[in-house]
Amino acid sequence: MYMTHTPGATAELRAAARHLNRRRFLTVSGAAAALALGTNLPSPAHAASPLDPRRIGEDPFTLGVASGDPRPDSVVLWTRLAPEPYEPDSGMPARPVPVLWEVAHDARFRRTAARGGAIAHPEFHHSVHVDVRGLEPGRDYHYRFRVGRWTSPVGRTRTAPAAGSSPAALRLGLISCQAYHDGYYTALGHLAREEDLDAVFHLGDYLYEYAVSAVGGSRNHTDRTLPEVFDRETVTLEDYRLRYSLYKTDADLAAAHAAHPWIVTWDDHETENNYANGVPENGVPTEEFLIRRAAAYRAYYENMPLRRPQRPQGPDLRLYRRFHYGDLAQFDVLDTRQYRDNQANGDGWKVPTPESEDPSRTMLGAAQERWLIDGWRRSRALWNVVPQQVVFSRRRNRIEGPWPLSMDAWDGYPGSRERVLAGADEAGVENLVVLTGDVHVHYGFDIKRDFDDPDSRTAGVEIVTTSVTSGRDGAAKPANWQTLMTANPHLRYYNGQRGYVLLGLDREGLRADYRTVSAVTTPGAPITTAASFVSPVGEPGLVPA
Repeated sequence: MYMTHTPGATAELRAAARHLNRRRFLTVSGAAAALALGTNLPSPAHAASPLDPRRIGEDPFTLGVASGDPRPDSVVLWTRLAPEPYEPDSGMPARPVPVLWEVAHDARFRRTAARGGAIAHPEFHHSVHVDVRGLEPGRDYHYRFRVGRWTSPVGRTRTAPAAGSSPAALRLGLISCQAYHDGYYTALGHLAREEDLDAVFHLGDYLYEYAVSAVGGSRNHTDRTLPEVFDRETVTLEDYRLRYSLYKTDADLAAAHAAHPWIVTWDDHETENNYANGVPENGVPTEEFLIRRAAAYRAYYENMPLRRPQRPQGPDLRLYRRFHYGDLAQFDVLDTRQYRDNQANGDGWKVPTPESEDPSRTMLGAAQERWLIDGWRRSRALWNVVPQQVVFSRRRNRIEGPWPLSMDAWDGYPGSRERVLAGADEAGVENLVVLTGDVHVHYGFDIKRDFDDPDSRTAGVEIVTTSVTSGRDGAAKPANWQTLMTANPHLRYYNGQRGYVLLGLDREGLRADYRTVSAVTTPGAPITTAASFVSPVGEPGLVPA
């Protein structure tokens, strides 16, 4: 396992982070740890006999369907069997279940493109991940699953364009931060109805670890109450599994998954707020935290449309990966949590110090950083796009210095940011786009080669999508709007409402439509385009459309 040096930590903690002994790890919580860490499916000699699907008496498709990680000839299909989603076992016996899947050219399944079978294993909470091969590039498909007499909802997906092709344009959705307890997923319902999207990028915080009250927090259920099991922070594998069940029973989230293929990456709340590598937020021993991380990563894999290479190995899961959309765009999806050095200066907004300015500090870890820059060297794409989690551009939150910066964002890792930008320069990247979530606001940044010099070269643009619900309703102009716009001349747009971004890429330029809803604490708000910006090919910089 790759673990980075952690400045300021004790020698014992550093040693534990770098040289984790898995046998010692397993002794921390015995059987619970073994379940969280175990990844190999049982051998046929020891596996339980399959369950006859006809014995499933209730609809097992309560969590819907999803697709993701599209490639020119393949896409991942996902579902999870859960007749009783709010029960720890989801209402399923601890036996494998045969599941049939089908892909068609049309929504009525009159022209079948592929079909087959898979096994929903209890060891993976009866989730199903099917990597469908042999599909045609750049095409829409429809898919569904069958178990016994039950048929799942129908999903729509799309493969990536052919390798070496020259697509004219792409249209993408950007979302992040969907705290169930902060409001309704109204924005996701609107996203589901957006037409002709090639993919949706989820940029982190798919769920939150915090307790959810009986009324669902700001949702304030009047027609039902939630079980007490949700009214606690997620720590164990069972906790994380149940939390995904809660989130995925939301109709708007299910509709957005069924409507478009998703490419996902995590941030912190899928595990714990502001964790860094093997360092937790609240000072528990490293070994204990990594048990929790293993449980969180396992539940994440179980509930996302990810391929086998993303299957976790204990507390490790390689989530960074690359997608090509012909010669129009290369997407390098990053993981800024699993390999980073611990936040400097105790985290939070702090005036930079020698600790945070240490050029050796890393946000990505050496292996991922090298992978990113090597990928740029080989790229032949017009657009090089980096979907990731935390704000890349510098942000000052006061007009006059000394200026505190966010130690959790790239501002807390300026040496790492400089290596990335220098790598883009060396690789000849001309149209760099960074996609970001995390901060619950819409931002549009010009990425300056020297943030201390507003007149320095613009190296690319950063599109930050607001939250789906996190932060509750928000405001078009938050209280600090004027301060941030004045203190950061490279900040071109700032809006604090909820919503998502529609991103268009073509041969002429980039277009970002910032979509917002007026409220999430009450359901049914309409969607509007609050602002639109463009950035021409070869002339990076955001200007109003």
